[in-house]
Amino acid sequence: MNFTCNTKELSAACSNVMRAVSTKVTIPTIEGILIECGSDTLSLTGYDFEFGINTTLEARVAQPGAIVINAKILGDIIRKLPDGNVTFDINGTAVSIISGAAQYNIMGIDAEDYPELPSVSGGYPIFLNQSILQSMISQTIFAVADNEASKPVHTGLKFEMSLNQLRLVGVDGFRLAIRTETVKYDGEDISFIVPKKTIRELTKLINSESDKDISVSVGKRHIVFDVENYSIISRLLDGDFLDYNAAIPKSSTTTVLINTSDAIDCIERTLPVIENDKKNPIRCLFDNDEMRVSTVSSIGRVVDYTHANVSGDRVEIGFNSKFMLDALNAADTDQVKIELNSSISPAKVMPINDDGFLFLVLPMRLKNEN
Repeated sequence: MNFTCNTKELSAACSNVMRAVSTKVTIPTIEGILIECGSDTLSLTGYDFEFGINTTLEARVAQPGAIVINAKILGDIIRKLPDGNVTFDINGTAVSIISGAAQYNIMGIDAEDYPELPSVSGGYPIFLNQSILQSMISQTIFAVADNEASKPVHTGLKFEMSLNQLRLVGVDGFRLAIRTETVKYDGEDISFIVPKKTIRELTKLINSESDKDISVSVGKRHIVFDVENYSIISRLLDGDFLDYNAAIPKSSTTTVLINTSDAIDCIERTLPVIENDKKNPIRCLFDNDEMRVSTVSSIGRVVDYTHANVSGDRVEIGFNSKFMLDALNAADTDQVKIELNSSISPAKVMPINDDGFLFLVLPMRLKNEN
């Protein structure tokens, strides 16, 4: 096996592919990158049995073949090489890497030991605009549960495809984020849940300025995202996802129209005295055309307020400051509408004039400050 390729292009490809290489399972094969040569292309694959990244790049191939090389060692070597081209000469599992005056001799692993990536076939083809998908993910991924969540199914982002519509839903037991967008799709209604890790890696490969669509292939247990010259393959999550429609209040007794940046600034001014956002809630009072925010801890006490257009009943409610800030920062609109019912009901954060997104934040119990 022998090939030559551009060092800079190979380094970028290695950096992306090695994010799918296992760091938890100490199996030498999946701690490596699978390198395969065709007639004039080079393929790199990283895979940890749950998540994989594959890419191809141009190469001058003198002799096709395949080898697995430890990802960390390969990445460290390629990053140190000078600009220009690099040549790999492989004999069995002995690997020579040559660039300029530098030559490395390391041992690889037989490619036959590398696990086969799952295949996804059938299903209706889905094509999504990169910029739109990036925006939708940024407005929902913050609400997806981390791995320590009680329900593993909530550690993924739910996709719901219906006629010309895509909806993404994230939930972690304390907040809910929904983003809906019109897309070109006339297949059957489908839904699937993609792990948070996969979504995060996908966003690193998305070019929001590109006019090329992402191709999505959905199988029963796996999904493939094709982005430019990269393919991301991932398992899908199974389980009973939250019936989010039942969790959303259908009516409200108080409606607040507020400038988004003013609300963010007001809440952020409480942060210096918050020791633990899970134990020190912010107290929000909506009344008399203002939002009054306060909090108290062993560090001290702070009170601030900002103008708001409040209609309906007076409401005093507690929130985790981080959860409310996440929702407001993700809103991406100059003004938002906050709908409330009581101090124990969740708050809805929405755009004023459309239903593009909806964030639900559960309240925290307030103690008497006196």
